[in-house]
Amino acid sequence: MIGIDLIKTSRMERFMERFGDKALQKFLSQDEINLVKNYKTAAGFWATKEATSKALGVGIGKECSFFDITISKTDKGAPIIKLSDKIIHNFNIRDTSVSITHDGEYAIAVTALQTL
Repeated sequence: MIGIDLIKTSRMERFMERFGDKALQKFLSQDEINLVKNYKTAAGFWATKEATSKALGVGIGKECSFFDITISKTDKGAPIIKLSDKIIHNFNIRDTSVSITHDGEYAIAVTALQTL
């Protein structure tokens, strides 16, 4: 299953300006917030979570919340996504892959989920 999402980074910039620290807390855990360098990084994380929920075929909502998807990084800085046990079980997920890119005013994420 594949999901993709695109976000204009200025949208995230306005979101963070409007809500301050609480903006990131609406969709990221504290460990994820610690990885955010600026609004562009935050936009990439938003796109990752949206793309992952789209790959599941449900979007962000009742079946999959922002907090069912966790983003971390490898030692070399590559993004990794982990899914909650609920998501792994309900959707029979075996493996995940993610790619995040930024170009100009946009952040794009693509995720691939492999099922059992």
